[in-house]
Amino acid sequence: MKSTILRSTFMAILGVAVINMGVVSSAQAGIVGTEAMVSTDRDVHYAAVRTQLDRADVRAELARLGVDGAALDKRVANLSDSELAALSKQMQDAPAGGDIIAVIGVVFIVLLILELVGVIDIFKKNP
Repeated sequence: MKSTILRSTFMAILGVAVINMGVVSSAQAGIVGTEAMVSTDRDVHYAAVRTQLDRADVRAELARLGVDGAALDKRVANLSDSELAALSKQMQDAPAGGDIIAVIGVVFIVLLILELVGVIDIFKKNP
């Protein structure tokens, strides 16, 4: 009795699967112009660069270095696609806090000076 119920259940599932295989779903396609494909990458890179350059601390540092904001905007807008992609990649790959090796070195030197002066006791001295 269990085998007949199992067999009929299996046949029902198989029947539904076969019927669903016969239903063809349609896909719609259209012509995509070159302009749409090219501008997408450029827009993404341009937005990434603009996001970094619009930060207040970046603008303040550029002003301190004597870079005019309007001139910078014109130059970024006039970059070629490959230059814009390279600049965007460099900005994404740049470390946020500077060189990590330099930071570790400075921390080590500060701890060493504090140890020698006697402010901290990292290296336990034997009595």
